[in-house]
Amino acid sequence: MGGVPKTAMNLVAFPGKEMDLSILRAIIEGGIDKLKEAEVVLMGGHSVEDKEIKFGLSVTGIIHPRKILAKKNLRPGDRLILTKPLGTGIINTAIKAAMAPAELCNRVTRIMATLNRRSGEIMEKFDISACTDITGFGLLGHLAEMVCGSGNSVTINSGDIPLIPEAIDFANMGFVPAGAYNNRTFREEMITFNPQVPRTLQDILFDPQTSGGLLISVQENQAEKLLNALKEGGVEGVAQIGEIVSGPKEKIEIK
Repeated sequence: MGGVPKTAMNLVAFPGKEMDLSILRAIIEGGIDKLKEAEVVLMGGHSVEDKEIKFGLSVTGIIHPRKILAKKNLRPGDRLILTKPLGTGIINTAIKAAMAPAELCNRVTRIMATLNRRSGEIMEKFDISACTDITGFGLLGHLAEMVCGSGNSVTINSGDIPLIPEAIDFANMGFVPAGAYNNRTFREEMITFNPQVPRTLQDILFDPQTSGGLLISVQENQAEKLLNALKEGGVEGVAQIGEIVSGPKEKIEIK
């Protein structure tokens, strides 16, 4: 939304009586590495004894009240740019089943560990109408949030969507997380797929992402410049995937 993080607190749940504390140390060190990269100060934290590992950060930052990027301000004619490839939920499911090779595990981990900071800094220089990040609701779930109440519809070009290539194979093998089906059920009434869009690709578009990229709505005449700026800035996998069209139906069409 254009905010700049400044401070954070750790929130940890860990089965300390059942797992070695070295695992907890590694988790917290990973969080600290990202905080340093984001130039955020760790102020402390809270820990809870729990049977299931949980880790997160409560973050405080600053933002100019006139520069807040909401997700509800789509403009007809705007172009949509996605800054990370899709498929992390499917790949993570394959990892849990010990089906993913080490190289793929490392590559997907790097994608998930990449901050959206650089993308956010670059887009500040352009005419952005709306922005959101792609996480648990998948690409189409979060796009639906942008469309609802906007008075506009969206057309997506399925062939332009960046994907982790192996996600297609694993989706064909059935490694689709339950969350993807829940996402589809929740939003399917406002989404139409052209017949040529394979079911596998449809599943990936609903795939819940971990630390996904930004979905940016930018003025048409600046879309190519923003895309090039992101690529030159080292943002890998970025692509223009669709456009905003005028219409009160508030629908999403996947071509």
